[in-house]
Amino acid sequence: MPDTPTDFQRFQQAALARGFDEVTERRWAPDTVLDTHTHPFAVEAVVVQGEMWLSCGDETRHLRPGDRFELAREVPHAERYGAEGVTYWVARRHAG
Repeated sequence: MPDTPTDFQRFQQAALARGFDEVTERRWAPDTVLDTHTHPFAVEAVVVQGEMWLSCGDETRHLRPGDRFELAREVPHAERYGAEGVTYWVARRHAG
């Protein structure tokens, strides 16, 4: 993946150039917990504000601004957001 983007537009352009078909900003409220679930799309994302914990299998990652994460389509995972909530930019690939 390229260096951490300096703004959403740059992140969006880079993701679309790599074949992602949707790019959005997600904001989650403080202390939100999402139990294990899947998505019908692959994702690449970068945290831009707050913090979160992403659990896949037995591994949990603590993510802060500038940290990136990727998930393949249909991978079971859980999410927990910090006391300030979290904002991240996410690129989604629905096809192939």
